[in-house]
Amino acid sequence: KKAQGGEDVAVPTVPADQQRCGLIAIVGRPNVGKSTLMNALVGQKVSITSKKAQTTRHRITGIRTDGDTQFVFVDTPGFQTRHVARGTAALNRNLNKTVQATLADVDVVLFLVEAGRFSADDQKVLALMPAGKPVMLIANKLDTIQRRSDLLPWLQSMQGKHPFTEFIPLSAQKQDDIRRLADIVRPYLPAQPWWYDEEALTDRTDRFMASEIVREKLFRLTGDELPYTSTVVIDTYTDEPPLANHPRATGIIRIAATIIVERETHKGIVIGDKGERLKRIGMEARTELERLLERKVFLEIWVKVRSGWADDDARLRTYGYE
Repeated sequence: KKAQGGEDVAVPTVPADQQRCGLIAIVGRPNVGKSTLMNALVGQKVSITSKKAQTTRHRITGIRTDGDTQFVFVDTPGFQTRHVARGTAALNRNLNKTVQATLADVDVVLFLVEAGRFSADDQKVLALMPAGKPVMLIANKLDTIQRRSDLLPWLQSMQGKHPFTEFIPLSAQKQDDIRRLADIVRPYLPAQPWWYDEEALTDRTDRFMASEIVREKLFRLTGDELPYTSTVVIDTYTDEPPLANHPRATGIIRIAATIIVERETHKGIVIGDKGERLKRIGMEARTELERLLERKVFLEIWVKVRSGWADDDARLRTYGYE
């Protein structure tokens, strides 16, 4: 369909009066698989993953439009339940506030735990569940349970911990399980027009995704060597148009990013021997960005020391923490 100005306008395949749409929070303790589940539900990577706890630091929205329903999933930071490291109080306070604010807004909560396990940290997150809203228990990593019958006593014990609306054992790696989860959630969402375009996958900008992808590679390639009090700031993001004499070519996206660390020793860890680790971080981030953006990417990365940033509210805001 064409607008008055001549530009294309997307027309939904489902009339607005037949649409469903709602907000679904994915919550759980750190490193339980929330981002992996989000990406599986959306069908594309919109939230970064790594083995390091607290990889997700922002409220990430992922969108799945399926049939008459638009599911708007929110991947939240893992609620920080343990003693926080020195110098990270402001950051952890910010992350926990993000989780609590999200829970106040949503239509449905997916409470994610590992199948057959329930720890004290899981219990602390469960205590945050809002009254009067449907909370579904998502027992993830079902593939690690050898016999399904072994799960029954655990599920029965979970019934006494919270009035869960649904119990859904699954593996986020299996598409059949993901479709089943979407079908269970669907009737709990209100009948109302979709909030986003039918083709949308996230409300985050390409610039934000660039910072997240660099941070993911940073965490994956440094492992436990680097404390999680490191972040990435995009200094410049320039989308250059194609050259006039090459109309079929795509322009280059030029990105300048800075990795922020707490100490000089951390800077050395990130750079690595003769700069090899930083070079690999940049190479892997650029490759993934080119696949995501379907464009040629020129990526430059610097490393700077900013002591105390994770316990400084003003600096957190400067670095994009709400």
